[in-house]
Amino acid sequence: MVDIAQQAAVNPASARDAARARVPLTSIDPGQWRALAQRTIEPNGYYLPGWELAVSATARGRTGASALAAFDASSTRLIGLMPVIPLWHAWKIPLPALVSAHPYGTLCSPLIDRDAPIEAATRLLQQAREAGAHALVLNDVALDGAAMTALNQVLNRDGLKPRLLSSYIRASLDATQDGDALLREALGAKKLKELRRLRHRLEEHGPVAFEVARGRNEIGPALETFLQLEASGWKGERGTALIQHAGDAAFIRRAVAALAETAQCEIISLRAGMTPVAAGIVLRHQDRAFFFKLGIDERFAKYSPGVQLTLDFTRHLCADPAIASADSMACADHPMINPIWRGRFAIGDVLIPLRRNDPVVALIHAALAGLNVAHQAARRVVHRLRK
Repeated sequence: MVDIAQQAAVNPASARDAARARVPLTSIDPGQWRALAQRTIEPNGYYLPGWELAVSATARGRTGASALAAFDASSTRLIGLMPVIPLWHAWKIPLPALVSAHPYGTLCSPLIDRDAPIEAATRLLQQAREAGAHALVLNDVALDGAAMTALNQVLNRDGLKPRLLSSYIRASLDATQDGDALLREALGAKKLKELRRLRHRLEEHGPVAFEVARGRNEIGPALETFLQLEASGWKGERGTALIQHAGDAAFIRRAVAALAETAQCEIISLRAGMTPVAAGIVLRHQDRAFFFKLGIDERFAKYSPGVQLTLDFTRHLCADPAIASADSMACADHPMINPIWRGRFAIGDVLIPLRRNDPVVALIHAALAGLNVAHQAARRVVHRLRK
């Protein structure tokens, strides 16, 4: 009952067609995948092969993803890739839909070839139909991004209308500006003066240095420093730090090492003397950076080490001609990053019907709406308990 390719009640494709339409991630040729990532119409560091394969292999609650893979008319060139899981595996809803595979980062925009965006989007949707799906649920997509634009063009052409399930506004950085000028405009002279005062106090513990680890030999030790910092703070207290779970620790070590080989990952850190006080993991894809996670030493919290690191990181990105923008990966109204990175873009969850006037899509929409209400209620309870 749980796999959409076996949903006889809703007239799915044959098992043979479904298997051909939805394939294991590990069956995608890595060279083809990397080439598509270089040509993709919209960057997404979380769907790079080195990252997503590591997630799907061992990350807690995120293993076993498959893929909708679109090839050109000659069947030789990969032009679209969308990692997915069945709706049942995502939320235990026994209805025939596919959901974006969660790549551990909150961005699931699919890879679509910039040289053939309409063909790629068309073939991805057709692959979903052949897998037996009646709908696609795209979580955490850039609503105005190029990938969603291509999908919307195909949907409009075919008389299909996507449904927005939820959305929020996320902070981003325009890295084409001068870093110091950007920070002055964002924070103002008074706030920057206060942060400089805190940095001077931090220097009482040793010279403060911003460091970037890139090569494989240096990024491994830097990652271990980050993992220890993350586990030492509130994430460790909640049990959500990466190093606290064997599968998560294996994933991040494999992913960071793989992306370091292609210069698509770096670890940033801030030290006071020999003591690391803050560190973060950054992915790079095309001309965009992605601020994956941040960890700090809570003993230095009064000096705002996370903010201090972000200020240096902002200058670092703005000075890099290869980077035009950065995604904060943060939640809505994030108290730390929002005042610093003043760019904004919309992220949302979208339900895409795959057939016209399909009553099954209404059932899927109702089930997802009920799930969303339940999640919001749970978040309100947790918020009240933490007060």
